[in-house]
Amino acid sequence: MSTHIGTLRPPVGATKRSKRVGQGMGSGHGKTATRGAKGQRSRAGMRMRPGFEGGQMPLSRRLPKRGFTNIFRKIYAVVNLKDLENFKAEEKITPELLVACGMVKKLGDGLKILGDGELKAPLQISAHLFSKSALEKIQKAGGKAEVIS
Repeated sequence: MSTHIGTLRPPVGATKRSKRVGQGMGSGHGKTATRGAKGQRSRAGMRMRPGFEGGQMPLSRRLPKRGFTNIFRKIYAVVNLKDLENFKAEEKITPELLVACGMVKKLGDGLKILGDGELKAPLQISAHLFSKSALEKIQKAGGKAEVIS
């Protein structure tokens, strides 16, 4: 049997008819149309905003506020040494190169190199910050770490 676009049908049991409400007493869903008796939720156009609790003080306002947001916080893009293992020896690695090759999506306030993983090749890495362990591992591998200000 050849199938044409006009003869395609979903498999049996994949679709379900929507429940028809308000179609008379014999349907079992007449009169109030499954909305219950009276009240705000039974009315047409009923819509309550998320978090509305019927007029009582909402939970979000009953709980105390804690902490603060530091508006001077710096957000750095983070790269581990294990992510830099695929680069060739003596290659100069800059934040711009990492953005270009897709390792870093957004630089933010700069690039920070962390020491997770091992370096096998000596690399020249330029970044805004280095962790202590990253600096030690870069120097142990024979590479150079240059801090960009």
